[in-house]
Amino acid sequence: MTDQLPAIGFFEKYLTAWVLLCIAAGIALGKLAGDGMQVIADLEVNTVNIPVAILIWLMIYPMMVQVDFDSIRRIGPQLKGIGLTVVVN
Repeated sequence: MTDQLPAIGFFEKYLTAWVLLCIAAGIALGKLAGDGMQVIADLEVNTVNIPVAILIWLMIYPMMVQVDFDSIRRIGPQLKGIGLTVVVN
């Protein structure tokens, strides 16, 4: 009996294209809004860029707490319980 691997998703299939697209968008944004981007670049403490640090934290935090993003889609039936938890906490 052979085990079938799940089909690769659309995002994963074209991950290289997404990365290249984001790189191109970043370069274009830097060229078009160069002076405006300098304001963001100047937001740093001890050579640590604050916006970059915040974005990296937002990227890593879900992995640290092991957020299951697929389960977020099924949140609808549990809204009362989630609301109660939010109010109590």
